Amino acid sequence: MLDLSVVPGAKRTEVAGLHGGALRVRLAAPPVDGKANEALIAWLAAELGLPRRSVELLRGASSRRKQMRLACTLAQAQAWLMLRCPRE
Repeated sequence: MLDLSVVPGAKRTEVAGLHGGALRVRLAAPPVDGKANEALIAWLAAELGLPRRSVELLRGASSRRKQMRLACTLAQAQAWLMLRCPRE
């Protein structure tokens, strides 16, 4: 499970740190007709090296706050998070 705070309509898709206990992700896709959700799923799958079917939106289809289910190992998810959100 991964909690996200999503900002659609950004210049580029990227991790923007943490926000309120969730990983903040800026999405280049607009929040229209589910395009931002589809872009988020495709981006997460590509980032983690997973097939798209391994990334599922559980909660927050029409909200900025989302909960995703990732079909990967905990070690794989942790390694990706450490690369994207290094501790200072």
